[in-house]
Amino acid sequence: MPAIAVLGAQWGDEGKGKATDLLGRRVDYVVKFNGGNNAGHTVVIGDEKYALHLLPSGILTPGVVPVIGNGVVVDPTVLFHEIDDLQARGVDTSRLLVSSNAHLIPSYNRTLDKVAERFLGKRKIGTTGRGIGPTYADKMSRVGIRAQDLFDEKILRQKVEGALEQKNHLLVKVYNRRAVTVDEVVDELLVHAEALRPMIADTALVLDGALRRGEVVLLEGGQATMLDVDHGTYPFVTSSSATAGGACTGAGIAPSSLTHVIGIAKAYITRVGEGPFPTELLDEDGERLRRTGFEFGTTTGRPRRCGWFDVPIARYAQRINGITDLVLTKLDVLTGWDRIPVCVAYDIDGERTTEVPMTQTGFHHAAPVYEFLPGWTEDITGARAIEDLPKNARAYVEFLQQHCNAPISAIGVGPERDQTVVVNDLLA
Repeated sequence: MPAIAVLGAQWGDEGKGKATDLLGRRVDYVVKFNGGNNAGHTVVIGDEKYALHLLPSGILTPGVVPVIGNGVVVDPTVLFHEIDDLQARGVDTSRLLVSSNAHLIPSYNRTLDKVAERFLGKRKIGTTGRGIGPTYADKMSRVGIRAQDLFDEKILRQKVEGALEQKNHLLVKVYNRRAVTVDEVVDELLVHAEALRPMIADTALVLDGALRRGEVVLLEGGQATMLDVDHGTYPFVTSSSATAGGACTGAGIAPSSLTHVIGIAKAYITRVGEGPFPTELLDEDGERLRRTGFEFGTTTGRPRRCGWFDVPIARYAQRINGITDLVLTKLDVLTGWDRIPVCVAYDIDGERTTEVPMTQTGFHHAAPVYEFLPGWTEDITGARAIEDLPKNARAYVEFLQQHCNAPISAIGVGPERDQTVVVNDLLA
């Protein structure tokens, strides 16, 4: 019963879409298990670039069944806009399945997300304003709206009425916005009902059947370990679980089904939004990484904060997720540096530690302790085997592997689908 999780091992934007696509031709199902349209994957196939925000990247692989799991929150308008865009480019989206238990993002939660963030001022989290957090909050408060509710207007109306009893007090009395009517929310959601109906399924049951038949199920994580609501740099995190435990919950499969956990890490590190970032570069090196790596958000377009590789974070991600293989992406971006710093520990108020700090205060005070490795100038974008990499690039990879407690099984050397050095078979 092979189930494989592909997870971000840093703060997101590591290139999970490319790794999933690399595996996609050898799997049967690709499942998005958390998050919503607050993050995205960029997949390059030949001359075509696809920016996916809500859909699993398996949608691009013929024969694969793409699944939006119960752990995802879905904005129906965004979903169908993305589907229409892909269909206009000749991509077959007819295989898509959406969990009947996935929660929907109503318009009032998008409004609340934006006004609440402005209300926080300098304490803002850095949310995308797409209603993700408020919808997960509704889920936990048991006032959420699920995909299946679209097919029973009576239940849908009752749920919207219950939610608006609270939401309108917030909108009107706290945020000075107009009240929202039940009819407008019900109408906005029902307009998608018939288009969504053929996609809705008991996806946990479908996936269980696939695993029992020996088919390969790939679980694709949004965001990343350091943005996980439990294990990330709280409160500067996302609203869902982006770790291996969340993969099982968000897809509805048993933890014992997982045979591989693949962590994705850039050869450096980036972050979007607020929160601590020990190796952040606020100088020309940071700008050079951003420019060379084209570090701008797939979904938001926001410039990403850039820094050097952080070993304590990679080791933490390995421990939290049980990572069996690492995929190192964007090694080509480091070409041209005379020497490349790697953070191997932190100095926190005069004390050195090789572990991620336990407290928020400790993380804010953490200063990186670097070791420096020699750089390389050779173009590596044509490398397809580890032997094709220049000596110093191989030494950099080997140094990271020695320190991260997991083998580096694949290395990204460019944005194209085939620009990958495969060291170990990820499905072996």
